[in-house]
Amino acid sequence: MANISPGLKLRQAARAGTLAIPGAFNAAVGRLIEEAGFPAAYLAGAAFSAGVLALPDIGLFTLSELVEQVTLLTRRIAIPLIVDADTGFGEAVNVERTIIEHEAAGAAAIQHEDQPLPKRCGHLSGKNLVETADMCAKIRAAGAARRDTKQVILARTDARGVTTFADAVERARRYLDAGADWIFPEALANRGEFERFRREVDAPLVANMTEFGKSELLPLSFFRELGYGGVLFPVTLFRVAMKAVEQALARIAGDGTQQSLLGEMQTRQQLYDLLRYSDYEARDRAFFEGERTQ
Repeated sequence: MANISPGLKLRQAARAGTLAIPGAFNAAVGRLIEEAGFPAAYLAGAAFSAGVLALPDIGLFTLSELVEQVTLLTRRIAIPLIVDADTGFGEAVNVERTIIEHEAAGAAAIQHEDQPLPKRCGHLSGKNLVETADMCAKIRAAGAARRDTKQVILARTDARGVTTFADAVERARRYLDAGADWIFPEALANRGEFERFRREVDAPLVANMTEFGKSELLPLSFFRELGYGGVLFPVTLFRVAMKAVEQALARIAGDGTQQSLLGEMQTRQQLYDLLRYSDYEARDRAFFEGERTQ
C-alpha cells in the first residue's frame, strides 16, 4: 500500500461503502482517528482556524500555514486526508499553486468552495457566491495542476444557503463537467434534500454533518442507503475537546488540584503508545549498538 497514491487510497476506500470521516485538527487527533479504525480523516478550515490559530473561519489563514498543517498530519497517519482549501487562495492561477503544494504535502483530496473572499462558515447566513464560470475555471485549473490524476478534486457548492436548491444542483453539474471528481453540497436542510440531491446529481457526494448548523443531523446508515461517498464530522472532535478543557479548567480552579480529573485523562502510557514511543527508544538503542561492540 505504501506505493499507492493518497488519492487512490481514498477512492478505493469509498468504493467499499460510505466513509465516516472525522475532522483532525492536529496530528495526534489524526493518529487517534486512524487507530479507531476510520478509513479517512478531514482537515476542516473551521477546525484549523479555531483550533490551531484561534481565528474565525473567514479565510484568514494562508496557503503556507495550511500546507504545513497538512504535512504534519500526513507524516503521522497512513489513512487518506481530505483537505478543506476554502476558496483556493485566489483565482484560477492561485488554485494551481494550491493543488501543487497540497499534492506535495500528501493530501488525498482538496476541497474548493464557490464563495468569494471573505468567505463565511457554510452554515451561517450572509454568504455570497462567485459566478459559476469562475468556479469552473478554478476546477479546470485544479485538474490541470495535479500530477497524480487520482487525487480527488472535491467541489463544494454553498448555493443552497444563498440562492436555491435548484441552483445548487445546476452548479454541481457544471462543476462535474469542468472536471470535479466529487461534489459537496453544503447546508442541505433535511433528509428530503439529501435524497433529492442524490437523485439529481450523478457523482460521488459528500455530506456535512456539522453540529449546530442548518442541516438535520442524520446517521451514517441513512447516507449509506443513498450511496453517498462520505460523511464529514468536521469539527466534532474539536468541540468535544474544547468542552473537556473548559470543564477541566473549572475543576482545577475550584479544587486547586487535578486529582478528580485523573479518570477522565488519557494516561501517560496510552499517550506513549499512540506516539509509538517505544519504537523511537528501540531505534535509538540500535543506533549505538555499533559503538558498544567496538
